Amino acid sequence: MNEQAKHDQGKAFSVKDKVSAAEWQTRVDLAAAYRLVAAYGWDDLVFTHISARVPDSDHQFLINPYGMLFEEVTASSLVKIDLHGKKVMESPFDINPAGFVIHSAIHAAREDAHCVMHLHTPAGVAVACQKGGLLPISQQSLFVLASLAYHGYEGVALNDAEKPRLVNDLGANTFLILPNHGLLTVGGSIADAFLAMYTMQRACEIQVLAQSGGGELIPIPKPVLDGAAAQRAQVTRGLGGALAWPGLMRKLDRRDAGYRM
Repeated sequence: MNEQAKHDQGKAFSVKDKVSAAEWQTRVDLAAAYRLVAAYGWDDLVFTHISARVPDSDHQFLINPYGMLFEEVTASSLVKIDLHGKKVMESPFDINPAGFVIHSAIHAAREDAHCVMHLHTPAGVAVACQKGGLLPISQQSLFVLASLAYHGYEGVALNDAEKPRLVNDLGANTFLILPNHGLLTVGGSIADAFLAMYTMQRACEIQVLAQSGGGELIPIPKPVLDGAAAQRAQVTRGLGGALAWPGLMRKLDRRDAGYRM
């Protein structure tokens, strides 16, 4: 079956009646996350990934069908696999092995990581290429710096031997910068991981813009940085990503509700 035929087949079928209501909702939310990444211009053709743990499963998770653009992803086209990369539900699509290595490592090690989002945005990679990494110069950056780690570049993530080093560097943090590579966030929900990525991406965009101005940058005072976690909880009213997520889905529905298929 050629790629166009796979794409057409993927659009034609629905798995809604074959999965639990909880899994279907996770599929809808994850497909929405893919569509939002495309809508914000953060995608890199087919070469990055967002994964989500399947509710009430033994380490099974959903990931994008390899070869499908993010703007095409639907709830039914997401591929369900186990930690060994084996499909646990019939699908016409394959998965990206690099995506599997990164995401399976984190899902296996972090029970709280229900969603893992990894992107190659230009601003994110630009900051990831800087020796100083993310700088404490914007309000957005202070939320990220409260829970940020780095994992050194080891080439395209195809080697299982990298998994323990990646997991060790991430630790219990929410945000990970992959030098020379890109950005990664984890969350207890898809909404949380998306909000975390939105915040880190915006912090990177601001940093690149501020540096391009050529003027001296003003660092945020350390006492303010130290209180960032508490301030973040106040800003989101303790709801995390759930505060903004319903509005984001309404935004998508106004554009195209096809992700819900």
